Amino acid sequence: MRKSLDRTTLDLAMKSLAIRLSENNAEKIEIVVCGGSALVLTGMVPRTTKDVDIVALIRAGRLVSLAPLPDELIQAASEVAEDLAIDSNWLNNGPSSGEGGLFQMGLPQGFADRLTSEAYGECLRVHFIDRLDQIHFKLYASVDRGGYHIEDLRALSPTPDELESACRWCMTHDVSEGFRMVLLNLLKALGYENVANKL
Repeated sequence: MRKSLDRTTLDLAMKSLAIRLSENNAEKIEIVVCGGSALVLTGMVPRTTKDVDIVALIRAGRLVSLAPLPDELIQAASEVAEDLAIDSNWLNNGPSSGEGGLFQMGLPQGFADRLTSEAYGECLRVHFIDRLDQIHFKLYASVDRGGYHIEDLRALSPTPDELESACRWCMTHDVSEGFRMVLLNLLKALGYENVANKL
């Protein structure tokens, strides 16, 4: 069973990752983190998470794809997993793996400008996605997979305008009528019938 990671453990894991990268003489790495770990580490939603989802890398000030993850990052993450007795896949590129990944399909407009950053030592800088982009990603995941993603979306308390923007972005990622129908039903269930009527 995968161990849940709280804010303290996540922070320790990030600091440990930076130390391992430094010890391994790795080049400085900048990762863009989304999902539950970003919600926890930025204090947006107080909960635990199973892993750290990376959506992109930043190189020379630009967002770049992380498929596949750099070898030195994989190695350092594996060492941290052993050090802290956490899941071996605690750091992964799940959201942007494959052709249907979030990065590959296109990030919300203005995404890079809204990032907040924290340096963990010399070798690691972590960029966290903004609340608005969390709403976009969580809405997409809510339609696709439901469950705790819907609870996260509720906790983010999106305004109708924020949710409408997220809906229109989601509908560029999945243009099927089936996705649209599930999206509309979800909006109504969440009390956003006024947004559903605009789509």
